Amino acid sequence: MSKWTASDLPIVAAPMAGGATTPALVAGAAAAGAFGFLAGGYKTPEALAAEAEQLRQLDVAFGINLFVPTAVPIIEPDFRRYAAELAAEGEPYGLDLAAAPLVEDDDHWQAKIDLLLQNPPPVVSFTFGLPERAAVTALQRAGSQVFITVTTPAEAQAARDLGADGLIAQSTEAGGHSGTHTPEVPVPAVPLGDLVRQVAALDVPVIAAGGIGHSHQIPPLLEAGAAAVMVGTVLLRTPESGASETHKQALASAGPARTVITHAFTGRPARALTNDFITRHATTAPLGYPAIHHLTRPLRAAAAAAGDSTRLHLWSGTAYQQAQRTPAHAVLTALASDL
Repeated sequence: MSKWTASDLPIVAAPMAGGATTPALVAGAAAAGAFGFLAGGYKTPEALAAEAEQLRQLDVAFGINLFVPTAVPIIEPDFRRYAAELAAEGEPYGLDLAAAPLVEDDDHWQAKIDLLLQNPPPVVSFTFGLPERAAVTALQRAGSQVFITVTTPAEAQAARDLGADGLIAQSTEAGGHSGTHTPEVPVPAVPLGDLVRQVAALDVPVIAAGGIGHSHQIPPLLEAGAAAVMVGTVLLRTPESGASETHKQALASAGPARTVITHAFTGRPARALTNDFITRHATTAPLGYPAIHHLTRPLRAAAAAAGDSTRLHLWSGTAYQQAQRTPAHAVLTALASDL
């Protein structure tokens, strides 16, 4: 097992894109002796740079996560069919989703790589696939360790062959988007401990991610070969979390066994609390990322503002019942109690 040296505790606060991860959340993780990642996905380079500067001013070590622009293509007829299907969802908010344009983008990929090369953080992680080898090499030369999210041993081998310094082994219990490199193929539901053992055989540092909400889960994962564990859902209700109040309340009120993997909101598989939107569109939603993400984004923003959890992407891992309204440093300190 490789030793985790980026923080005092072998615990990492996940980069939750879309606003949930904030500089305050990363700073709260550092206060507990853990390590936090800023989420670079869906931000402009300028916004990401401003968040990084906030943490540098606080003298907090942090990582930055980027989405690799590996588009899931969708043809215009399939997009238009789904946009028309969602028309009724947007009507309460005055949204004409049926007329929405088909938007594809790379999330400011090169500008964000350039930003990281100019001001390299200690760790850069990638999700959704493999970045170009040139980007990996350039970041390493600039002084950053490069970690790549993987969901299978084959993805782990490919990332190791690319020269990754470490791997984030993500199981299907994880909340939010799956880091799978092949979103059109369902990821096998392998227990996180088994996935860690398979990936750790490659002899690079492994961060275990997915469904971690109790302190007693962590020592077995470290014994299985993980250098650290990553948690996200258990931090969503903390005061430092930027998740909407609608999202936080839904996590608190959901009953057991309420999460499901869906691509209805973004065209890419993600685990969320099940709700009416998912039920209505589970069998008809096409794959297509980021086009479907852009299609539903105004609906999701309106639903969050209105307190409408039935039309909101309630990203959540299987440990959602352990999410508490307590400060992030307290949550992470409690998770470390069995170390």
